[in-house]
Amino acid sequence: MESGSAFYAGEGLSIDPKWLIDPKLLFVGPRIGEGAHAKVYEGKYKNQNVAIKIVHKGDSPEEMTKREGRFLREVTMLSRVQHKNLVKFIGACLEPVMVVVTELLVGGSLRKYLVSLRPRSLEPRVAVGFALDIARAMECLHAHGIIHRDLKPENLLLTADQRTVKLVDLGLAREETLTEMMTAETGTYRWMAPELYSTVTLRHGEKKHYNHKVDVYSFAIVLWELLHNRMPFEGMSNLQAAYAAAFKMKALFSAEYQTKRR
Repeated sequence: MESGSAFYAGEGLSIDPKWLIDPKLLFVGPRIGEGAHAKVYEGKYKNQNVAIKIVHKGDSPEEMTKREGRFLREVTMLSRVQHKNLVKFIGACLEPVMVVVTELLVGGSLRKYLVSLRPRSLEPRVAVGFALDIARAMECLHAHGIIHRDLKPENLLLTADQRTVKLVDLGLAREETLTEMMTAETGTYRWMAPELYSTVTLRHGEKKHYNHKVDVYSFAIVLWELLHNRMPFEGMSNLQAAYAAAFKMKALFSAEYQTKRR
């Protein structure tokens, strides 16, 4: 497998040997996606069409350590959960670069599919079918004590016949425990639950208690999109949308509190 100087082989990491793949058997084709922390390529592994995610190394020792941890966490969680509405995990490798290999879903993202339909909306039965696919995937994760933390149409891919939705990208997912302090401001603002950030200031890396209900909020936003085929909080930036949701909820709770006091 060819690799550029922009990638890093995570030293000290370990993966269950049964999930390790031989990078020499990987053929990396055209790039099909890119995020803040990785690039995704179409490729082949043992004559099977696959998606190959190559993780960026990071620009500092601290960032390298953080991305190594995120990579290992994603691989561990992908290997633990299997469901028809979760992308199928095939394997991973650490050298010469950190790579996650999954099934290739060629139907495109739910975001792209919805945009292609505008100004029309999905047929109600299709919208409900997609919503059930997403709900089943989230139910599986939550049953295994996993919070996705980044549920949005970009992380929902369609199968080739565009009839089934599968959830992808567990890079931000975390195990849920009652006592764990988890990082606030995780995910994408427009779909983030208000409890993930402060309504006074959004300090990156702030630690807060929260649970799987943050995924329920994100699911509700996606459900609204499925039904209306519009961008939530239209006309606002992601950050503006987050503040709008947080302050509106704060106002509602305040009004309810005042009503109860009377």
